[in-house]
Amino acid sequence: MPYIAQQTPSPARVPRHGAGLSPQNLDAQDALLAMQPLRTYIVEDSPVIRENLIATLEELLPLRVVGTAEDEATAVQWLAEPAHPVDLLIVDIFLKAGTGLGVLRAAAGLPQCRHVVVLSNFATPDMRSKCLALGADQVFDKSNEIDALIRYCDRLANGNASHSGHGALA
Repeated sequence: MPYIAQQTPSPARVPRHGAGLSPQNLDAQDALLAMQPLRTYIVEDSPVIRENLIATLEELLPLRVVGTAEDEATAVQWLAEPAHPVDLLIVDIFLKAGTGLGVLRAAAGLPQCRHVVVLSNFATPDMRSKCLALGADQVFDKSNEIDALIRYCDRLANGNASHSGHGALA
């Protein structure tokens, strides 16, 4: 059963890729995002990694984890609920059942998922390309890019992250 924290009301969100919106509207959306903690959903099958990631992110950033899943079906079901908007979705590739790629496919069509990143030990060049093609905004390697993930989340929380999708930011 996924952990779900208490939901708080927030402004309506636009589709995460901003289809049909001007850059000015996306800037306004990012400014609204910066005024509240990032509502984050984590899809990670390792309890140790998941709990350490939650503790680290919530301690260092204006971020609140609103739910977690350890398998594709649970994540997709939770994310598909319109009552579960998230500012940031963090997805691992290998899960207890299913894959993070399936979660990325499902999240690509959901307006309630604003930013999507992959955090995996399998961040090869081919896998990075595949994740970006499926809608990930960024891909980070668990073994050596945690600091880059934290910097990205910090910029996102302050309204300064882009939707570039060009891989991990140094």
